[in-house]
Order: sequence, then C-alpha cells, then structure tokens
Amino acid sequence: MEFVIKQGDISLEEADALVNAAGTSLVMGSGVAGALRRRGGEEINRDAVAQGPIGLGQVVVTPAYRLKAKHVIHAAAMPHYGDGRATSHSIREATLNALLKADELGCKSIAIPALGCGVAGFPLEEGLRLILKVIKDYKPRNLESCRVVLYSAGEYETGLRIAQEI
Repeated sequence: MEFVIKQGDISLEEADALVNAAGTSLVMGSGVAGALRRRGGEEINRDAVAQGPIGLGQVVVTPAYRLKAKHVIHAAAMPHYGDGRATSHSIREATLNALLKADELGCKSIAIPALGCGVAGFPLEEGLRLILKVIKDYKPRNLESCRVVLYSAGEYETGLRIAQEI
C-alpha cells in the first residue's frame, strides 16, 4: 500500500475513511476531533459517543455525514481527557485497528492524523515514527492508499523526514 505525507486539515480530505484522533470516551472536543465535528456535523459526535466508552487502541465507525468520506473511524489512542496520555502501545494499536477496520469496510483510501500526538501529549516525532512503521508494515486486503495528514508545516516537515528514514 502506498502512503504519502500531506500537510492540511483532515476534515477537508476526500477518502473512503477519515480517522479521528479519539479519546476513549469518544467525545469529539478539540484538535482533529473538533475539526471533524465542526465540518461533518453534530451527528458524528452523537453517533460516536453512543458507542463509547471504548478501550485504548480500539476503534468504532460512524457515517461521515457532511465530510468527503464514507466513514469516520474513531481510533482511541488516548484516555479520556484528563485521565492520562497516549502511549506507544495505544498509538500502535489505534493505528493498526483503524487500518484493519478500513479494510473490513472495503475502503480503498484512508486519511490518518498524528494519533495521540496533539491534545494527548505524546511526542510528535516518536508518535509519527510508530504510526508510519505500522502503515509501512501493514498488509492490506482492500486498502490501496493511505495519507498521513499533518496540520502544521512543522509537523509536515517532521513527517517527511521520518518517512524518508523508514
């Protein structure tokens, strides 16, 4: 599966599945979750919260509503707000389970943010290294392309450097 690093707002991406950087409560507050909620509609948050809480590393799926996607995969890379931070294990598991769920849904394309590296406080460089390694090693059944969407220029430059190393 090919993957690319892209700078931008994940809520503007067009893909079969967009991945939300979720907490275990699935409440869509700030960061990636807030952007997806604002652009996609309150229904996404309502549908996500109705399926929670979930364990670290687990995922749930909602329709994408007004987003340019079929599905939003909510990947819990961090505990509920205030209850701790993302870990290397939770980031790896959330990334892998998002890819597995997209494959199960028959998706050809997926867009993934830097899970656990924003509000969840995990160091960006280390987190991106974990995420990109999982993507690189993943053997898809249906997925053909993966975009790692990073919001700021600094995040994007870090992602490009790590992708070249991997």
